[in-house]
Amino acid sequence: MEWLLNPWVITIIVVSVVVSNIAAIKYTANMKFGPHDKTKELLRKQRQVENMSKHYPTDDTKDDAAPTDKK
Repeated sequence: MEWLLNPWVITIIVVSVVVSNIAAIKYTANMKFGPHDKTKELLRKQRQVENMSKHYPTDDTKDDAAPTDKK
């Protein structure tokens, strides 16, 4: 148990933890997570909605022609 409190052992453990954390950060820093440009993504969604509205037009005139029960 005494060898665990040796300053050399503690130093080696601390250095190995720091080096492994730096290696993990370097590995994950190069990952690609998809589109990062928010404006391109929003424009793509807007075009998709516009294309859907061209294929399925909505008819709101029926609601205006409904009779009302005013007395």
